[in-house]
Amino acid sequence: MEYLEWVANAFFVVSVMLAARNNVNTWWVGIVGCILFSVLFYKVQLYADVTLMIFFMMTSIYGWTYWGKNQGKSHPIQRTNPVRLGLFSIAAILATFGYGGLLLNTTDAYAPFVDSFVLMFSVLGQFLLMNRRIETWVCWLIVDTVAVPLYASRELYLTSIVYAIFWCNAWYGFYIWLKIYKKEQAGEKAWETRLTAED
Repeated sequence: MEYLEWVANAFFVVSVMLAARNNVNTWWVGIVGCILFSVLFYKVQLYADVTLMIFFMMTSIYGWTYWGKNQGKSHPIQRTNPVRLGLFSIAAILATFGYGGLLLNTTDAYAPFVDSFVLMFSVLGQFLLMNRRIETWVCWLIVDTVAVPLYASRELYLTSIVYAIFWCNAWYGFYIWLKIYKKEQAGEKAWETRLTAED
């Protein structure tokens, strides 16, 4: 299991770093990591995380297609409407209690509510990432903050350390994406100004 944890984390580290750098290869590398982590989390009774890995694999196919065909062209980095983001967050919290209660009453899951929190906010973060929303990195900061002590409590110390690195990488990703967003917005405004001048 120790070997499995090392290999799974290696793929995840590369995938997350590629995401922070706005690189489309993040998706296929992430899929391999998800497969490995699914097996690992099942062995340590973190069933919500197994569900999360399956979700990641499915959505990564969409993300791979979306980014691969339109990277830097039709689908620029965007901001999310604050009201909509708030509603999404409330939905994630409610789903946390619902899924956590289900795990508590039907399985031998460890820390079902904390595990479910990681699941639901990772789902939210993944949707934001797939659609190139800057707020994805705020979501990952929240997830990583909760995941580090959770994994450490199951003696997945390597994974806990890696998620601490992910926490730092989320700050980096936020910085890079914000920089790209501002550049894209400036270019868009310059283009609109040019069209207005020509008219």
